[in-house]
Amino acid sequence: MTASEDSVPALPAPADPSGDNAADRLIKRTLLKVTGHPAKAEADTLLNGVIDAWRRHQGRNSSKPTLILVAGYAGSGKTEFSRFLSYLTSWTLLDKDTLTRPLVERLLVSLGGDPDDRHTELYLHEVRPLEYRCLMETAFDNLSAGTSAILSAPFIAELADPNWVSHLINRCDAEDVDVAVVWVRCDAASMREHIELRGDPRDAWKLQNWEAYAGTLNTETHPSAAHIVVDNRLGTAIALVHQAHETLNRILAGLELH
Repeated sequence: MTASEDSVPALPAPADPSGDNAADRLIKRTLLKVTGHPAKAEADTLLNGVIDAWRRHQGRNSSKPTLILVAGYAGSGKTEFSRFLSYLTSWTLLDKDTLTRPLVERLLVSLGGDPDDRHTELYLHEVRPLEYRCLMETAFDNLSAGTSAILSAPFIAELADPNWVSHLINRCDAEDVDVAVVWVRCDAASMREHIELRGDPRDAWKLQNWEAYAGTLNTETHPSAAHIVVDNRLGTAIALVHQAHETLNRILAGLELH
């Protein structure tokens, strides 16, 4: 059973119905489309939290801090979707690579490795856990100050680990933080195209060994933890959010003229 727009819990009407209602409806419609109209309760955390934050961003309403994990394979569209959510909410956007990459590269070199390594045992066991620790602790520093956060990272191993997920949920409960997980689903061909376009040295091994790398991707599976799926196969979801972004800019420009 899937949810329709009308089945989502009602939100308070904004003060100015002329343009604000149009913006709210567009945000709601776009998020429902790209997440496949989920019926699960965790979808309400994302939808209501984002619209409430949009209204607060425009000078209305308030809410307790929210933590959004945007997860998926390399090249799936995580960054673009995270940026869209940050645009809507003004929540802190923490991208794992932006936050930790210089330190990761220097640490790999100091350990005798390749700064662009993202696949050997050295990276996976000695460096990667530290990246995620930095990311999560930075997020909770923001949450403790009442600032919601959007985290963009693969989270492949983390979301498959029941102990990691349980610890995250318990910590959020203890600190009175809402949490939602977004899994960005994408096909291997589209991911490769995206990876090629961004031309990042850390992706060199993936492209040089694409068949072996692609063989490790399970594009039909989702995390075992409760989550919302953004279906970005063939770039569909990201195209929708780009269109919504442009339309919202036009709506806001129209409001400023009145």
